[in-house]
Amino acid sequence: MTQAHGPDDAKRPRRIRSFVLRQGRTTPAQARAFDAHWLRFGLELGDSPRDFDAVFGRRAPRVLEIGFGNGEQLAWSAQHEPDCDFLGVEVHRPGVGRLINALALQDAHNVRVYHHDAVEVLEREIAPHSLAQVRIYFPDPWHKKRHSKRRLIQPGFVDLLASRMSPGGLLHLATDWADYAAQMLAVLDASPLWRNRAGTGRFSPRPPWRIQTHFEQRGLRLGHDVWDLLHERR
Repeated sequence: MTQAHGPDDAKRPRRIRSFVLRQGRTTPAQARAFDAHWLRFGLELGDSPRDFDAVFGRRAPRVLEIGFGNGEQLAWSAQHEPDCDFLGVEVHRPGVGRLINALALQDAHNVRVYHHDAVEVLEREIAPHSLAQVRIYFPDPWHKKRHSKRRLIQPGFVDLLASRMSPGGLLHLATDWADYAAQMLAVLDASPLWRNRAGTGRFSPRPPWRIQTHFEQRGLRLGHDVWDLLHERR
C-alpha cells in the first residue's frame, strides 16, 4: 500500500534512525542460535520503560552498546566487566545470532540483546537517567557527502542519549573515519549536556575496556587511524 502524505509532511524533521537495514546471510548456526538462545538473551520491544533490575536479578551499572556488529566486543565486555549489566542493540540478524551463540558458550548472565532500532529502544525501553555508559563503536560513516545527514551522531540523537544517562554517565564513541570523528567531536563539544574528558577539541586515548577487534586490527594494518571520544553527562 502507498502511504498517504499530508501537506505538512515536508515540514516535519527527518526522524533519526540508528541504521539502514542490511540483513545479509544468516548461517545455519546463527539461525539455530535464535531458536535455542533467544528466549534467554533476547528482549522484545515494549511500550514502557523496562525494569532491568528485575531482568538481571540485581542492581548494577548498566551499559548500552549500540550497533555491536558481530558482538566480539560485547562478549568480551561481559566476561571482563562482570560487575556491569550490558544491553546490546543491533539490527543485523547474523551479528545478533553470532553474539547470542557466544554468550551461550560462555554462560553469560549479564547481557541482554535487542534486534531492533536503537532510537526506538532508547525512547520506549530505557528509563530516563538510568544508564551508566553508552558505547558506540564504528557506526556507519556514510562517507558520501550527500549522505552525511544519515549519520547517527547528530545533535538530536546525543540529546536523546543525554536524557537516558545518569549524571556523570559516560558516552564512548570510536570511528576510523577522520571527517566523522571531527563531526562527532563538534556535535558533542557544542552540547551543554556533555563534558569532554580530554578537554574541548581533543580526542581521548583508547581506554582499556575497548578491545581492538578483528575488524579494527584489519583496518590498522591497512593504515587506518582510529579516534576515541569520551564525554561525561553534566
